[in-house]
Amino acid sequence: MKAVLVLLFLVLLSSCKTETTKVISIKEDVSELSSDTYEGRETGTKGEQEAAEYISKRFEQLGLEPKGTKGFYQRFSFKPKTDPHSEVSYSTMSEDSTITGTNILGFIDNKAETTVIIGAHYDHLGFGSEGSLYRGKEKAIHNGADDNASGVAVMLDLARKLKTDNKGNNYLFMAFSGEEMGLLGSNYFVKNPTLDIKNANYMINMDMVGRLKPDSTLAVYGVGTSPRFKQTLNATNTRFKLVENESGVGPSDHTSFYLNDIPVLHFFTGQHEDYHKPSDDSERLNYDGMEAISTYIFDVISDLDKAGKLAFRKTKNESEETPRFKVGLGVIPDYLYDGKGMRIDGVSEDKPAQKAGLQKGDIVVKLGDSTVVDMMSYMRALSVFEEGDATKVIVDRNGKQIEVDLKF
Repeated sequence: MKAVLVLLFLVLLSSCKTETTKVISIKEDVSELSSDTYEGRETGTKGEQEAAEYISKRFEQLGLEPKGTKGFYQRFSFKPKTDPHSEVSYSTMSEDSTITGTNILGFIDNKAETTVIIGAHYDHLGFGSEGSLYRGKEKAIHNGADDNASGVAVMLDLARKLKTDNKGNNYLFMAFSGEEMGLLGSNYFVKNPTLDIKNANYMINMDMVGRLKPDSTLAVYGVGTSPRFKQTLNATNTRFKLVENESGVGPSDHTSFYLNDIPVLHFFTGQHEDYHKPSDDSERLNYDGMEAISTYIFDVISDLDKAGKLAFRKTKNESEETPRFKVGLGVIPDYLYDGKGMRIDGVSEDKPAQKAGLQKGDIVVKLGDSTVVDMMSYMRALSVFEEGDATKVIVDRNGKQIEVDLKF
């Protein structure tokens, strides 16, 4: 009888271990975080707080150490900007008219001298706050599956993999709040770090990595911020068509770290017609692609594991050279396209491009008198027009050039 009881105990113990060590997939994390339960995860809302609780529990399940100011959390309060060019005013406690965001920080301590920071923002647009491109009349939840439940899910997958591998660095995993309102969570962290930021080796950011296209094009920004990056990215790449951008400045959280002289890499699979709309849902994502991206980033980290502290290099801020324009064509450019011209990845309703008959997949090769060879030349061409102007556009559609009349 005693032997039977011992055997029963061992079976129960084994089943408990199996339960606690169950691997939660990237798809399961995305599906949870982009469900209606969290009501779009807008910064400071109940939905964002519940999403923060989910991520902190995942950190705990993965065996990460808390590295916030209170457990896994680093809370910050701020007053929303009324002037888009002004600095955000942070405060240490919640006051009237302030919003409180929550960063979530988990740590793997390998007793190394340097720390790699791996991050992704988890906030989104709630029911359609500023930045929404939804034009429907009914209020709708913006679940943000690609933007950016995808990045958080890949970050969690990397935490699982790095828990037992690559001991040359410590690892700080961060889910940022306030990205959609202006990179607020990452900006707050670099000004109020919970570890010695001088020991930060480099930072990896994932923002919208859920829509890998059939040609496997993957954009990597920040490749010029350390001399080692290009070599490593190409040496470990066995699948992707890489579109590399040298600049460390861009519209996501890696910018906050680059501006503090930390090398950065930012991974991105491109914009799409569901961007900042309620239709950015989990069933539209490419989960095999996300698994491949996670494996690739892990291989990059592995290649850098014995490289010591990486040298930092300043890059040209391409955003400072971007022309300003008063009108828009009403299209979503394909930012991953590296051929000649500007390829259209989506056409907005009731905008000049749609009225002119332009279609997704068209490649703009001439706008007015200007030849379009890339994104920058397209923006320069667009910058000369004002509302009410009329012009001609030439597009390449399936190898045939078509000229159309367009009015802004």
